[in-house]
Amino acid sequence: MQKRDRLERDRAVSKVEVLTEALPWINRMRGKTFVIKYGGSAMEDAELCRQVVADIELLKLMGIRVVLVHGGGKAINAQLKALNIPVNFKGGLRVTDEQTMRAVQQVLVGQVNQGLVWALNEYGHNAVGISGADGKTLKAAPMDPSLGRVGRIREVDPSLIETILEDGYIPVIASVGCGPDGFYNINADVAAGKVAEAMGADKLIYLTDVDGLYGDVDDEDSLIQTLTRSETHELLASGSLGGGMLPKIRSIAEALDAGVSEVVILNGTFPHSLLLEIFTDAGCGTMFTQD
Repeated sequence: MQKRDRLERDRAVSKVEVLTEALPWINRMRGKTFVIKYGGSAMEDAELCRQVVADIELLKLMGIRVVLVHGGGKAINAQLKALNIPVNFKGGLRVTDEQTMRAVQQVLVGQVNQGLVWALNEYGHNAVGISGADGKTLKAAPMDPSLGRVGRIREVDPSLIETILEDGYIPVIASVGCGPDGFYNINADVAAGKVAEAMGADKLIYLTDVDGLYGDVDDEDSLIQTLTRSETHELLASGSLGGGMLPKIRSIAEALDAGVSEVVILNGTFPHSLLLEIFTDAGCGTMFTQD
């Protein structure tokens, strides 16, 4: 046998071995419900987005019920800049007046959502895009008058999501909610957590552009690998969290309180982090578990 042929055979054998090792995980995960929140640089970079979308499609083919919830903060900022609308945040949440709300809807529903649906459908007829306002999936009320049209989710109706899943599609949900007086801007981390709660999800995954939760943001070696539900509440009570991490960790704590088994923060800019987390013992990122 020629050297080139042996190398090609060895590569093929390695691929088969990887599939064989993943088989127990595949059997264990089939039929499970995973809610994935997608955002950050992992969604902005076209090549990374294609990679993540391929991984999500693979999960679907393996029999996992995938629900994708997305934000679009960077795209919203770009749109607001183009419209000369000021960008303001308070407690990690975007201050949203009426003008900003119209831009949020335009970007999240009209651009980001449809872009993800198109990317998933490149692999077949696989995705259906909705916003939280469709079917009154995310029913919202004002969170704080100083935040404008930022909403808190008072109820999730998962019936439309379940219908889409039962029909064999991946629901792709833009984090816009509805109330009796119109639309609300919902933090995507919070939206994903509440959807996971309402659906009794087996796993909630925050796919973002950081490796996980750090004990010290300035120390790369301080990545926290696991936290229990009690430890997560202690972290929130410490007052040490700020910026966008605060609503994320708060939503994780609430999801655990509601019975979601596992929550993970993953770096979506790392190749195939989604598959590494789900189908290997090593995993990656920070995992939050029940006590």
